[in-house]
Amino acid sequence: MMKIAVFGQIFKEEYKEVLVKLINTLEKKGVTLIFEEHFFEEIQKTLNYNGTCFSTKNNLPKDINTLISIGGDGTMLRAASIVKDSGIPILGINTGRLGFLATIKIEELEHLINKFLNNSYSISQRNSLQITANPPIISPDFLDFALNEVTVSRKDTTSMIAVETNIDEEYLTTYWADGLIVATPTGSTGYSLSCGGPVVSPGANCFVITPIAPHNLNARPLIIKDDVIIKLKVNGREDQNLVSLDSRIYTVPNDTEITIKKAPFKINLIEFENENFFKTLRKKLLSLVEIRIESSKRNHNYYICNLFKNEEINLHTIFSSNKQFCNSSNSRGWCFCRWQQLYW
Repeated sequence: MMKIAVFGQIFKEEYKEVLVKLINTLEKKGVTLIFEEHFFEEIQKTLNYNGTCFSTKNNLPKDINTLISIGGDGTMLRAASIVKDSGIPILGINTGRLGFLATIKIEELEHLINKFLNNSYSISQRNSLQITANPPIISPDFLDFALNEVTVSRKDTTSMIAVETNIDEEYLTTYWADGLIVATPTGSTGYSLSCGGPVVSPGANCFVITPIAPHNLNARPLIIKDDVIIKLKVNGREDQNLVSLDSRIYTVPNDTEITIKKAPFKINLIEFENENFFKTLRKKLLSLVEIRIESSKRNHNYYICNLFKNEEINLHTIFSSNKQFCNSSNSRGWCFCRWQQLYW
């Protein structure tokens, strides 16, 4: 019998229908569900559902087949910290915004869950980062790995910090910046991307070093092999600085030496044929859409066409108040735009 763990960080009223559909679909197939305890407490405030729980303070039960993450990419990163090195695959249901990691859309939930139960999916193995610090990081919740990125940054100051960077014991440079990001290919679409870093395919065997607001005007993101050892030494005007591993933040003193290398295990993410990295990348960042405006004396009809799919959608309701699409002097016209709030 299949046993699935379910994890989420918050539960909103609008998630109720999604969760009910998920529970009903899985339990009809004889799947046993076990919920993360804090998420289950939130669920019980809205749903009259009796289930069993697990605690993130302990390792997942060994008989868990899959962990389902309900939320956005941040929730997926937390799910990765629960799975750790167990090899348990993670299935992400996207109730957030971007969805590079959690790719299952709510409207596709029932269909894709059935595909999952029929083993019609693939596993995407993602490299992660492992760190050690000297002096060691002392924290009861410290985990030494990150799926997306390891970041060093300033604390309690607006002044820059100096990050001395060595690769395989060879001095690279000292970055004067607000901080420095070391990202995996998976993390290249996260914080690193916001700081000007490149997008890297998840299967690439590399890391990305991206400075945060560097004062060195010629400092640019750098791609390096993932079999190297990176050493960072951080100094600033304040006595302490910050180190973050994905969403987990720790305080370290000046002159702390942080060693970063590829973790000896991979995080397994479940993917479906119609939802792979490049399709997600195209939809989220690269979609070029075409807006066609048809005018008559009484009204305007607006159609949006995704150039990568033969689809036309009447968007009269969405665009009728948006003047930037209506300023053509012709009764019929074509215009191009990037509309990143609309996903297919």
